[in-house]
Amino acid sequence: MIDQPLPAVSFQGVTRRYGAVTAVSDVSLDIAQGEFFALLGSSGSGKTTLLMLLAGFDSPTEGRVMMSGTCVSEVPPHRRQIGVVFQNYALFPHLTAAENVAYPLKMRNVGRAEREERVKAALSLVNLTERGASYPSQMSGGQQQRVALARALVFGPSLLLMDEPLGALDRRLRDQMQLELKRIQGELGITVIYVTHDQSEAMAMANRIGIMAHGKLLQVDDPETIYARPSNHFAARFLGECSILKVKPNSDGRGYTLAGKRLALPSPAQGIFDIVVRPENVSLRAATGPLLDEVPGVPATVRDITYLGSGWRVTVVLPDGQTLLSTIIRGDEVASYLAPGRPVIAHWPPQAVALLPVEGSS
Repeated sequence: MIDQPLPAVSFQGVTRRYGAVTAVSDVSLDIAQGEFFALLGSSGSGKTTLLMLLAGFDSPTEGRVMMSGTCVSEVPPHRRQIGVVFQNYALFPHLTAAENVAYPLKMRNVGRAEREERVKAALSLVNLTERGASYPSQMSGGQQQRVALARALVFGPSLLLMDEPLGALDRRLRDQMQLELKRIQGELGITVIYVTHDQSEAMAMANRIGIMAHGKLLQVDDPETIYARPSNHFAARFLGECSILKVKPNSDGRGYTLAGKRLALPSPAQGIFDIVVRPENVSLRAATGPLLDEVPGVPATVRDITYLGSGWRVTVVLPDGQTLLSTIIRGDEVASYLAPGRPVIAHWPPQAVALLPVEGSS
């Protein structure tokens, strides 16, 4: 029998309360060695608190925090071998880039010769070899972020924690740094836990995503699964645009009825449910011509159209008042027909539908 490697990190029933406020509620989660894991949630969801509990800057009220099978709940931060990068970078303004990167090594009493070699390697890793003598005030935001990353990696941590590290950068720099972070993580094979409220960041970089809200971990999955098959309304809405529709399940369990049309499901389902459909899976056609009743899809009326550059985001209203989003790309023949008030037929394939528990039913 082959022994399974221990998780790099394991939260076991972790709760953190501050008086009457529960910031983290009964979180259990394993993160594998070498994984790039994103904690995704809005402000106040508990994701940063969970990170601070792992870093050792706070202690759980209940439960245990484990690293490679060892409980570290009572271990001080400097003994956890964890690198941390914050949003504000926390660089020393009076030290050069090289001196900032060397600081963790000095605190660990690493000799000067070895220190210089490791600083040189860390700066090379983040493509800042030529900026070692620069002070933070002489560097761009993206360069300062790279210095903070090099400082977090220079002492060879077993784990790298990142709390909204790209939040202060503009979109172009954020996109560049996402690629850099993935490259560095792949080269080093280090375990990364990345806290963000930006869905695109999490989708672009993480092997798995954990969605948090109100201190609870709602869903953990790989990006493709969590996008295509969200487990609840919050996860569906938080990870990209979508339409959540109230439907009437058919008695045979093989489909549902919406706006008087019987539509199929990818597989049989029991009980009541809502459906979620992503706008890129919804096609529109003009509701004109004969035999409309034989055309598959749901009747709707165009409410508004938003130009996206690569196409259009169209909001349509169904006969029962529910709204539905559709993405129309350039070249789609229906684009010239669309205008507010125009009747259309909306259609999506059965496999594009995900089922959600009705809110308040669980």
